[in-house]
Amino acid sequence: MTRAVRVPLKLGAVVIAAVLISRYIPPSVRAQLRFPDGMLVAVALLCLFSVYWSIAAKDSAPTKTSESKWSRGLHLFLVNGGVLLLIFPVPGLMRRFLTDTHFVVAIGLAIEAAFILLAVWARRHLGTNWSGEVRVAAGHQLVRTGPYRFVRHPIYTAVLGMYCGVAIVSGEIHAPIALVIVVLAYWRKIRMEERAMAATFGADHEAYRRDTWALVPFLF
Repeated sequence: MTRAVRVPLKLGAVVIAAVLISRYIPPSVRAQLRFPDGMLVAVALLCLFSVYWSIAAKDSAPTKTSESKWSRGLHLFLVNGGVLLLIFPVPGLMRRFLTDTHFVVAIGLAIEAAFILLAVWARRHLGTNWSGEVRVAAGHQLVRTGPYRFVRHPIYTAVLGMYCGVAIVSGEIHAPIALVIVVLAYWRKIRMEERAMAATFGADHEAYRRDTWALVPFLF
């Protein structure tokens, strides 16, 4: 099963690697890539979330069946690539789609923080069933408590919501492009998980699927 070093976002490692790489970028270009205060706060929140997720990853049951390493690697490649594109300004993709005001930044940070809390709530209810990969744990249970009463993938809802908040804080065109990449990655993962849960729980999962939404109540 996934351990702390194999957490779903690996934001700390991604951000540190990007900072090290930035040392070799010419000063004139580096000046364009400097984070405004709002983005510094947004990245700090993501890093704090990653630390919590790394610690929580230790509380996980042994794996019974799981997706292939190739499949997991593809997901991480898409998500981590999307995170880099979301966070870091990209020359040529820095045109703004939102005005740069304190009000807009505050809204983005509030959305990011709210969805971080949703992720923590969902993770606590999922308990040892959680995994960064698509898998069925030994003694796996179909969780229907907490946010799982309403949506089947509240952690993914939270992750995408967090990234939406960061995109609002950024306000630059590279951020929604990154969101598209991350949404596609999680859409693929959701379909795989739905198939795995249906094969494991049969009629119980079908009844659960009929009574809940995948990501967003009353929408999807």
